Amino acid sequence: MKILRKMLIPFALLYGFITWSRNLLYNAKILDSRSYDFPVICVGNLNAGGTGKSPMIEFLLKFLLPNYKVATLSRGYRRSTSGYKLLSGEEPATEVGDEPLQFKRKFNKAMIAVDANRQNGISNLRKQNAEIILLDDAFQHRKVKAGLNILLTAYNDLYVDDVMLPTGNLREPTVGAERAKIIVVTKCPRKLTHREMDAIRTKLRLHNYQQLYFSFIDYSEEINSEEASIELDDLKDKCFTLVTGIANPKPLVNYLKTKGFNFKHRIFKDHHNFTDKEITELTKEALILTTEKDYVRLYTYFKPRQLYYLPVKTAFLNNEAEFKAEIIKFVKGQ
Repeated sequence: MKILRKMLIPFALLYGFITWSRNLLYNAKILDSRSYDFPVICVGNLNAGGTGKSPMIEFLLKFLLPNYKVATLSRGYRRSTSGYKLLSGEEPATEVGDEPLQFKRKFNKAMIAVDANRQNGISNLRKQNAEIILLDDAFQHRKVKAGLNILLTAYNDLYVDDVMLPTGNLREPTVGAERAKIIVVTKCPRKLTHREMDAIRTKLRLHNYQQLYFSFIDYSEEINSEEASIELDDLKDKCFTLVTGIANPKPLVNYLKTKGFNFKHRIFKDHHNFTDKEITELTKEALILTTEKDYVRLYTYFKPRQLYYLPVKTAFLNNEAEFKAEIIKFVKGQ
């Protein structure tokens, strides 16, 4: 695979030139980009997948919902439907996408919508009286100009260490990071030193207007199903199957191994739509642990207490209060 990717370097250079040129046209206002007079926050990345966008969206929802009418807008990746759809939470994941359904099930008071046309989606959400709109994975969607861009980059896969698709995983050249006011290094070790933080800050070459934060994935001590919640440590005496259909399952796998669990791992591609054959095979397993994103695609096929998911959330290593203050400052237009 590495040899094949190196052979694709000419295509990566071409792709990089095309995306750079496109951004140049938007920056020069030759191509139209719509901005808004109400808070629109974009959470995105430069690397394709696996940076923790969903936990960050959920962090913002939990923080903002008590005081504002908050909506999220996603394209609904790999859904079978098209156009604008406001979720009720009762739809199958195949119709609306796994991550939007996950958001709605967890934050029922939020307006969760999908639309590949972000301008149309924003217009419809405003008609529903949304006060703040969170754009999920729209950093490269230049037809919409978010008032605040939050750029995520994973600790073990910083965008400055990557190259363009298809040789690497960059969706656009690293100069695109200049559009972000806030950059969050995600999936950090819990004991990241200040010296390491400073080294990353230097490596990223931030501008004066950019703020840098460091976060980690905080795993719950409980696992959940539709019927019950049990302690994660209750799995220590059991053999179970871990099922993942996410971009980067390594952090989860490593976490479970460090806790001494005995499990086998069934790996599927990110946003995988499970076939009837695969579901039949999985339902033969006595006990399955999966991610929350995979759970919303699978739970209707399993018996009570057969399938559980492990909740995760974004937690900050430094300056969480400052991060929240930046969000409120933007929301209030200060």
